[in-house]
Parts: sequence; structure tokens; C-alpha cells
Amino acid sequence: MSGTPEHPLTAAIRPLLDAVGATAVDPAEARPDDVVLAWDGAPAIAVRLPHLSSALDRLLAEMARQYDGRPLAELDRAEKQRVVALLEERGAFTVRHGVETVASALGVSRFTVYNYLNRQQDGPRKD
Repeated sequence: MSGTPEHPLTAAIRPLLDAVGATAVDPAEARPDDVVLAWDGAPAIAVRLPHLSSALDRLLAEMARQYDGRPLAELDRAEKQRVVALLEERGAFTVRHGVETVASALGVSRFTVYNYLNRQQDGPRKD
């Protein structure tokens, strides 16, 4: 939507678009899978959502930012468990190959990621 002033709706939802990796396109250029938003009863903006695989990459990058930009593989076990818990809350493991992708980013095996997930479901151990 370059060349024309940004629609007020686009400006209002820009932080959301950036957070989820979506892009704003002119409604006239909308594809069938875009979400067209109306303003005062007329199409104002079409939102193009990212592919799920890139969404997982963004989630992993956000996790690294939460840990001061450190590579996720350098986190200690408790931090990695917390990352897995946060990713589970955000639906990261519904993406095809999500466990493998997360395991690679954390520098652990798929088995370890599954153990972290099972540990969450069982609740914290009382030693």
C-alpha cells in the first residue's frame, strides 16, 4: 500500500501486523486467503497472514529476544523448559515439524522436547 497515505485502520493495527508477521495490502489486490477489513462499511485494508512455518521462526526469534538475544541452544535446562512451555501456549507444536524445529533451535533431541512437554502436563515434581 505504498504511494498513498496509510489508512487510519492500517495505522491502528500496524503493531499487531508487525507482531504476527502479517502485511497490509490494498483490498483490490486481496487474494482469497487474505482477510479484508472494512472501515465505515467499505473495504479498507486486506491483511495477508504469514505461512505457519515462518510464524514458528518468529516465535523462536521472540524467545531468543526474551533471553537477551542469546542463542536458545545456550540456555540452561530450566530456561529451555520455560521456552517449550511458552511455545506450547502459543501453539508452536501444531505446526508440522514443530517439535523438530524447536529441538534444533534448543540444541536438544525431539525426545527431550517431548519430555519437557510431558513434564508440563504432569505438573511440577514435588521432590
